[in-house]
Amino acid sequence: MMSSFVPGLELSRDFYAEVVRPAVADVPHSAALIGAGSEVLEFDTERSTDHDWGPRVVLFVAGELAGKVRQAVERALPPTFGGYPTVFGGRHGVEVAEPGGWFTRQLGFDPRREITPLDWLSAPWQRLAEVTSGEVFHDGLGALEEARAALRWYPGDLWRHVLAAQWRRLAQEEAFPGRCGEVGDDLGSALVTARLVRDVVRLALLMRRRYPPYSKWLGSGFARLSGSAELGDSLSAALAATDWRERERHLCRAYERVAALHNRLALTEPLESSTRCHHARPFQVIDAQRFADALTASITDPVVAGLPPVGSVDQFADSADLLTHPGRCRAVTRAVLNP
Repeated sequence: MMSSFVPGLELSRDFYAEVVRPAVADVPHSAALIGAGSEVLEFDTERSTDHDWGPRVVLFVAGELAGKVRQAVERALPPTFGGYPTVFGGRHGVEVAEPGGWFTRQLGFDPRREITPLDWLSAPWQRLAEVTSGEVFHDGLGALEEARAALRWYPGDLWRHVLAAQWRRLAQEEAFPGRCGEVGDDLGSALVTARLVRDVVRLALLMRRRYPPYSKWLGSGFARLSGSAELGDSLSAALAATDWRERERHLCRAYERVAALHNRLALTEPLESSTRCHHARPFQVIDAQRFADALTASITDPVVAGLPPVGSVDQFADSADLLTHPGRCRAVTRAVLNP
């Protein structure tokens, strides 16, 4: 590894300015570091440099110019830039693409056109984060900034729909850490607690208008939220607990914090934010279904109001082989929305 790490976004910004742009200066183009890669979300570290990492640029041109541009870039590439090889993983780091095709490969649709509920709900959060993060270095085609702005966050009613689905996930299991613990299944109690912690982290990110990244970066993304320290402490304590009652106590503190955040968002009328017993059983819960129901009731668009209550593809599917394949995401989501 290099002894002096340069973040990939900084490295690629300089790479475009000093190498790529001079090579294609006479061709109308847009250029950015967006798409896959930890450096796009600024999670890269020195560890990232051990494979598939180096100076990268996604270069957008009209389709008929792609061949000419690839040749110009390949002629201009130095062996190294900033101390890092320009060829890594068996190829150089300049991807030449036509805008509509690139977006469709990433998301399953072209956001420069009308974005439908199917488009929104079939796009994995990781892919939405990758397309809206990173940096646009030059937008001579006018192809990137408008598309990224359109994808920055869900329209209001779809945001409510996705939030409702996330609260519903909590409602489905919030009593289970106690029920497992009561029958002596401490492992089961811990497993369900971990699932609930993950769902609370995702809920907090969604409430703060952040696309939750995939599992490797989920905790890191959550930690970047301002004001998240106390919620994070409660969730960490729930995971570290060795007794179901202790897990429940820390989870309840976390639930009350996200309930208070829900009320601050003012997407619905204020709801009681304290925990209570689960029916007549001795397990403390927030009764998350109340929040899901209130959010669903606040939706005014009849198309969104009529959607099944499952939310986006990340909320009903959990396979990397699905979530990294936009075509599969789109097919599965279409089937779920139109059974």
